Amino acid sequence: MKRVLIAEDNDSNFILMTYILKRNYQFERAINGQEAVDMVEKGNFDIVLMDIKMPVMDGMEAARLIKEKHPDLPIIALTANAFDSDRQMAFEAGCDEFLPKPISSEVCLKTIAKFIGD
Repeated sequence: MKRVLIAEDNDSNFILMTYILKRNYQFERAINGQEAVDMVEKGNFDIVLMDIKMPVMDGMEAARLIKEKHPDLPIIALTANAFDSDRQMAFEAGCDEFLPKPISSEVCLKTIAKFIGD
């Protein structure tokens, strides 16, 4: 089963993501950007779902650091800030896709499948 790292500091958003992913994927949680970077170094993840606004280190910086060492690891940015400038900054940070919150389960699963399959 494919492994997903969910970098999300908000409990309710994390619970929603687990509900969406539980049938098709294994997942672990990072509660901030630094933890996400550390977990990617230690774990074997197939994709990262990266919240942009997190404590300690934001998702943009975490995505940059992850992509430096793991350029082929897909990162999907998740954010309530769905402005074009936010989208552009996410892509510049190395994110491969950008999904606005609230997340649709259908769109989320299709987007993940596009990168790593079901």
